[in-house]
Amino acid sequence: MQHLVDALMPTSTSPPNKLFLLDALALLYRAHFAFSKNPRINSQGMNTGAILGFTNSLVEILKKENPTHIAVAFDCAAPTFRHQAFEAYKAHREAQPEDITQAIPYAKKIVQAFQIPVLEKAGYEADDIIGTLAQQAAKEHFVVYMMTPDKDFGQLVDEHIYLYKPAFLGQGVAVLGKKEVLAKWGIQRVDQVRDILGLQGDAVDNIPGIPMIGPKTAQKLIQTFGSVENLVANADQLQGKLRERVLTYGQQGILSKELATIYTAVPLDFSVEQSQYQGPKEAQLKALFHELEFRTLLQRLFGKEAVSTKLAQPTLFDKPAATEAPPPSSSVTPLATLATTPHQYALVDTPALRRALLRQLAQQAVVCFDTETTSLDPHQASLLGIAFAYQPGEAHYIPLPKDPAAAQQIVQEFQPILASTTIRKVAQNLKYDISVLQRYGIVVAPPLFDTMLAHYLLVPEARHSLNAMAEQYLQYTPMPIEALIGPKGKDQKSLQTVDVALVKEYAGEDADITLQLYHQLAPAVRDQGLEKLLYDVEMPLVSVLAAMEHAGVKVDTEVLGQLSASMTQASQRLEQAIHALAGEVFNIASPKQLGNILFGKLKLLEKPKKTKTGQYATDEAVLQMLAQAHPIAAKIMEYRELKKLQSTYVDALPTLLSPVDGMIHTSYNQAVASTGRLSSANPNLQNIPIRTERGRAIRQAFVPRSPNHRLLSADYSQIELRIMASFSQDPSMMAAFEKGQDIHQATASQLFKVPLDQVDTAMRRQAKTANFGIIYGISAFGLAQRLHITRSEAGALIQAYFETFPTIKTYMEAVIEQAKAQGYVTTLLGRKRWLRDINSRNATLRGFAERNAINAPIQGSAADMIKLAMIRIHAWLQQTKLRSCMVLQVHDELVFDGPQEEMSLLRKHIPIMMREALPLAVPIEVDVHMGENWLEAH
Repeated sequence: MQHLVDALMPTSTSPPNKLFLLDALALLYRAHFAFSKNPRINSQGMNTGAILGFTNSLVEILKKENPTHIAVAFDCAAPTFRHQAFEAYKAHREAQPEDITQAIPYAKKIVQAFQIPVLEKAGYEADDIIGTLAQQAAKEHFVVYMMTPDKDFGQLVDEHIYLYKPAFLGQGVAVLGKKEVLAKWGIQRVDQVRDILGLQGDAVDNIPGIPMIGPKTAQKLIQTFGSVENLVANADQLQGKLRERVLTYGQQGILSKELATIYTAVPLDFSVEQSQYQGPKEAQLKALFHELEFRTLLQRLFGKEAVSTKLAQPTLFDKPAATEAPPPSSSVTPLATLATTPHQYALVDTPALRRALLRQLAQQAVVCFDTETTSLDPHQASLLGIAFAYQPGEAHYIPLPKDPAAAQQIVQEFQPILASTTIRKVAQNLKYDISVLQRYGIVVAPPLFDTMLAHYLLVPEARHSLNAMAEQYLQYTPMPIEALIGPKGKDQKSLQTVDVALVKEYAGEDADITLQLYHQLAPAVRDQGLEKLLYDVEMPLVSVLAAMEHAGVKVDTEVLGQLSASMTQASQRLEQAIHALAGEVFNIASPKQLGNILFGKLKLLEKPKKTKTGQYATDEAVLQMLAQAHPIAAKIMEYRELKKLQSTYVDALPTLLSPVDGMIHTSYNQAVASTGRLSSANPNLQNIPIRTERGRAIRQAFVPRSPNHRLLSADYSQIELRIMASFSQDPSMMAAFEKGQDIHQATASQLFKVPLDQVDTAMRRQAKTANFGIIYGISAFGLAQRLHITRSEAGALIQAYFETFPTIKTYMEAVIEQAKAQGYVTTLLGRKRWLRDINSRNATLRGFAERNAINAPIQGSAADMIKLAMIRIHAWLQQTKLRSCMVLQVHDELVFDGPQEEMSLLRKHIPIMMREALPLAVPIEVDVHMGENWLEAH
């Protein structure tokens, strides 16, 4: 199969003289912030998001645009001629994020590995280099594309020069020629972009412009006067304050135009012909991609085999001379694989061999095991075999017969090992194995160790798969399952049909590698002070969650059918209302048709955003912005919510009923949320809305498993605020909780300085929003949006809040300072949240980390609290031999299914165990309700 790298070579069908000029720093910034909410951290702790986004953009250009010529321009750290003309130029720009500073050298090396020229010139910006080359190339009959998100480049667009704006934040690729630039800016000549910028200024570059002149005024003035200079010369034609501003700041406007002008005569020792694209140097690219851990790019460009080789470090930083040959093949060091690693994996397929293995296992302190099954669904999977490992490099695989009774009999032989209270059982994603084995009557008893959960505690935001950890800690690439059963698709085989000798190698490797990871991770957990959290919380919780998943929860399909019918009728009514407001019938589910209605026909925005496919953006943020401008936006949001609820839950839940017992068996994830909270999938029950009437109605369908049973809900009351009060020791907030007052009403009383009985609904709503928002670092802008008040009113509310609760502000500041000193924050039980940007020079990144510093200990402690409660309640239910069982965990709520005669016992004991799980300095309250469905019980 030909690799994609071949497609990165110029082809004979490419249009002649097609030059792409890339603005490196602008593209790196764009990529960095695109990944800011989901940073790409490699095993060395480096955030590779900026360089990954930059490289992907470069590869896309080479593949899809097929340039004959290409060059990349970088900014220099040295001051430019603009700094000499205006000392404050770019003075207010936020410090460059450290991740971008770290990414720049890699970007240069990657560009060089593609054999693309890297261009930079002291005293000039990348803009100037691009502008100079663009005009030079256009004169030589090149078609030039300036690739940058920077709008300033519009001033350079000409007959053969285009502005190529890459896709970003929902907006698709945009190629702007003269016609588009003139229309966008409302000008007669493209060079008037400079005049617009001269008048309105540029806050990013600290170009002052003329005060109080914005884009629309600047556009009108340039349409009338043609240039800043002509405007200043004819300022007497203006009236009022505008005349005064132009007379006072006219020369500043002229200077601002000069600062915004891209210089096109940079003295470069470079000709356009030198930018002809020759194709990449594979060895250098592989070296860089391996170091950066760009596995997808490696496979995409060089094939699967490239992912399992790692190049030696010296080739990564030594720039070869132009005439130097590519690095020799001896510089490639393979990652270890099963084929290159000595190992002894035995097939244990006779009673005598099983007895011998059992004797060996019984003598061990630590035993690793791994199950091979017919399905990823533990509630339907059948066992094919079990692998055991107790020393590195060795493993033992027990294949099981297809006959269920015979298979169970063999599995039962190993119950003494798995149920031993002296042998530590190790596995990767242990809950899956426990869930499968419990269907065979096997109990896997403590002590336990899950490598996935150990790694989750150590590095919460990293990937916790066996493959990722093996490569990081062992420099080893495990055998993919596809090597046995083929790629995904209709022709993929079942593991049952694979030769047992191959399955033995695959299963043995999993057990062996997991054991080796245990020996790496267990000491790290100890050294990081995370043993109590792992062994007393996360590991006991595995068995609790496995039992909950096994029990499942019942849903009433008849109720869901009725809900579906009513939702269909409601959506039809909404559809008619939307069509009436639009003045025509169209497909509301089609973003393209909807965008054409909102912006093409109704023209609700002057300059609407577009997606990467070139369509109008119609996401929720856009609709919320439009909601006050036109009633159609609110109707569309309601319509979408209705359709989403219907498709995601009402119509989907019946399809998820287990064919075995007719129950819903959601899967709880312990190693996803970095705060420690649990999440669920298939279905995601955590996201059923509770604040909307339709969302609450779905809970009616969750019912007890038999007529004599009832559901009981136990919900922590305002637990995060109680944790904040306990952490901060704020006397006002603590007093409100100790008196049993409504905390939002009490907060409103103090904020607005009125007696408790005079707090109205609006006051309480503002206090509630403030309570939950301010302690997590919400800004005045964010609070204003939530409360639909002005930013100044929101700012005053925040100030009043901290004046009312000064100890909370002191606590928040102390947490941030502690995080800056140690690089992380912890929960009450020591769960760590690492904050790599807490000391960043960039205010945006630092602010995000500071908000997490405040948020993580509170959310994480709440998560730890309910986990401890679940462990204790589960043990109590088993000890008392009650028939009731825990069936759901959603945020701060636990739901139980049990006989009516046991409900009084549950109502008495469960709140006590929840309150005592993790005591605070303020009272902990638990709301308990019972009902014939989840809605009644909540």
